[in-house]
Amino acid sequence: MPWCAECDRFLSPPTVRGDGTCPSCGRPVEPARAGADSAATEEPVPFPWHLKLLAGAAAVYLGYRAWQGVVWVVERF
Repeated sequence: MPWCAECDRFLSPPTVRGDGTCPSCGRPVEPARAGADSAATEEPVPFPWHLKLLAGAAAVYLGYRAWQGVVWVVERF
């Protein structure tokens, strides 16, 4: 997001004038970098252990319910 140092605030791209100045104070704004600096230095965050546990429990439960469905279909016909 564009940043105006004089007004000390972020501006949405549509509010910046066509010549790249702030609509409030008229000074040039710093262009958006879209987080290029922070994305290069940060490591990806691993999945939390409780999310893995929840996914495993859901997989076991759904597998069990699928097996029950197969048994039900076999017994029915």
